[in-house]
Amino acid sequence: MPLPDLVLDWYRTSARDLPWRRPGTTPWGVMVSEFMLQQTPVARVEPVWAEWMARWPAPSALAAATRADVLRAWGKLGYPRRALRLHEAAAVIAAEHDDVVPSDVTALEALPGVGSYTARAISAFGYGRRCPVVDTNVRRVVARAVHGRGDAGPARTTADLADVDALLPADDASAAVVSIGLMELGAVVCTARAPRCAGCPVRSECAWVAAGRPEYAGPRKPVQAFAGTDRQVRGRLLDVLRGAPGPVERAALDAAWSDAAQRDRCLHSLLVDGLAEQHDDGRFALPA
Repeated sequence: MPLPDLVLDWYRTSARDLPWRRPGTTPWGVMVSEFMLQQTPVARVEPVWAEWMARWPAPSALAAATRADVLRAWGKLGYPRRALRLHEAAAVIAAEHDDVVPSDVTALEALPGVGSYTARAISAFGYGRRCPVVDTNVRRVVARAVHGRGDAGPARTTADLADVDALLPADDASAAVVSIGLMELGAVVCTARAPRCAGCPVRSECAWVAAGRPEYAGPRKPVQAFAGTDRQVRGRLLDVLRGAPGPVERAALDAAWSDAAQRDRCLHSLLVDGLAEQHDDGRFALPA
């Protein structure tokens, strides 16, 4: 059986039951999930997504919220600029698209915070369109199953999209399932460090298995540290602002991180990014 058919059959019977995949989920719900899932584990996203959709079930509802409420609701998902970009995108959708998330990739890419991957994911998963979607998991599955390599190596945008496009069935509905099936396969079976080849649904068609699972010897993406980074400091400062009922004195932020130079740099970056604001009396708060 061809590899796409194997992926299709496997996904339909074995996919994880994630809330944004359930029948009745709107393209807006899919869009929110895609913003939240960027570099964030599914387990952390699920409860926040459910609360978010209950509170803001349509773009116009989110657009009417304050930025402070949006950042508080985002909580500790990380990369809080994503929350503000989603807030901005919701306002554009409400004002320019009659409160309906666009289905066209080009129109989606014109929204704040929506890049090529997110636009394609919304089109495929929100609207069931035939649209190649490429993330790290998909690239790894294709590298192994199609090319016989242990890993994908550096991204090759045009070639990666062409590889996936060649695997997609002609009809929209099946292509959309294969797209998400490739992603699911990479997330739960064809994992980076411990692939479960014995139970893999595409084992019979996998070029990497056929070649004896050779070690990958090419360049690897460096693993990003977190402890002690500016990202951690920014998170600590935002925790203080999110947890306060109103503006806080500078001393409350100073207590969040001992390295004064790094703390000041990170606080300045939060102000520049619009994630915090300083009042006339010198106190700090989430943006209004």
